[in-house]
Amino acid sequence: MKIDRSKEAFNEAKRYIPGGVDSPVRAFKSVGGEPIFIERGEGAYLYDIDGNRYIDFVQSWGPLIFGHRDKDIEDAVIESVQKGLSFGAPTLVETELAKEIVALFDDVIDKVRFVSSGTEAVMSAIRLARGFTGRDDIIKFEGCYHGHSDSLLVEAGSGAATFGTPSSPGVPADLTKHTLLAKYNDIESVKRCFESSSGVAAVIIEPIAGNMGLVPADEPFLNALRALCDEHGALLIFDEVMSGFRASLKGSMGIVSTKPDIVTFGKVIGGGMPVGAFAARSEIMDRLSPDGDIYQAGTLSGNPVAMRAGLSAVRKLKGDAALYDRLSTLAKRLTDGLKEGAKDAGLTLQTDVRGSMFGFFFNSNEVKNFDDAKRSDADLFAKFHQHMLQKGVYFACSQYETGFICSVMDESLIDEVIQKAKECFKEIV
Repeated sequence: MKIDRSKEAFNEAKRYIPGGVDSPVRAFKSVGGEPIFIERGEGAYLYDIDGNRYIDFVQSWGPLIFGHRDKDIEDAVIESVQKGLSFGAPTLVETELAKEIVALFDDVIDKVRFVSSGTEAVMSAIRLARGFTGRDDIIKFEGCYHGHSDSLLVEAGSGAATFGTPSSPGVPADLTKHTLLAKYNDIESVKRCFESSSGVAAVIIEPIAGNMGLVPADEPFLNALRALCDEHGALLIFDEVMSGFRASLKGSMGIVSTKPDIVTFGKVIGGGMPVGAFAARSEIMDRLSPDGDIYQAGTLSGNPVAMRAGLSAVRKLKGDAALYDRLSTLAKRLTDGLKEGAKDAGLTLQTDVRGSMFGFFFNSNEVKNFDDAKRSDADLFAKFHQHMLQKGVYFACSQYETGFICSVMDESLIDEVIQKAKECFKEIV
């Protein structure tokens, strides 16, 4: 497999774009080699500018649950584009999509506000929580990624209950000092954070973490989190930008019983277009301007093309009751096959599946938090990724990312990937 044109394209891109990419993980630094440049997608496949074809388990990092170029979504987008790209004014489709989402989560949310990205959704949800409670501190978890807004770009100090320090130049310490870090799936670390603070506005968590690899939160842990927030008058925010409509039709809330106060969405609700959203009950959402005193705005929020794509995707999902079981079965078939192939080669894989999401670690022990994930063999993952790419299989280019099944995949395709993986495992040991 040759990628000569991709190499040339990457070298040219580096002259004009920092690192040659517009999002850091795309640079392939954690897996070695250089990124492939994509020309087009079709169903379960990507095609690069050198003409190579890849089975795609990234699916634009989650939103393409129906694969590339789904006809219904594509037709909806074309129809919308023919009416105009953007108006900066209300359209009916915003309300239609909001109604579909609220109807699914009517026991948790009453109103939704759309934005243009997951980062913007979480940033706005944090501001809303702080404004609603009148408090400044927030608690987040090591290994959970909530976008690159200043308050959330923090790294751990010497202990689990320390205030965060900036993890990037350009982020003022005065902002991150209000972010406390706890350990995922460890309720005692959360209690220590509450004890360290004079007032916590919110606890934010990926209930199904997808940014340290796939690491779901245990339901008893989430229930204890809910109880702590109630005890201290803090809001619980579920970041379902990745897991929403992916892990199940109702995201984590279709799997566990814990209910948040605020939830953020993205990915699937844009059908492949840039979109994000945050939602809560009316008591909280009515504090937003123009009705309330908490300001949030966006020129391209509720973009009609993105709304139409998302509406098509969500309605398709609601109309296929058997879809998630089928996607979960395929994901389990894949991870079971990977695990068996690794074992045959003398390797140990830890795997997990939530609906159409899957993850795997080269690790001898179960992965429950970011410390566990970091003890995985990153070098072995990089070798595996490189070898699979050469065999035409495109996994996420970091061991800390999640894989995705799309609806156009079937058992024969999964079995093809398993066979390629078995060959790879023997090549890399």
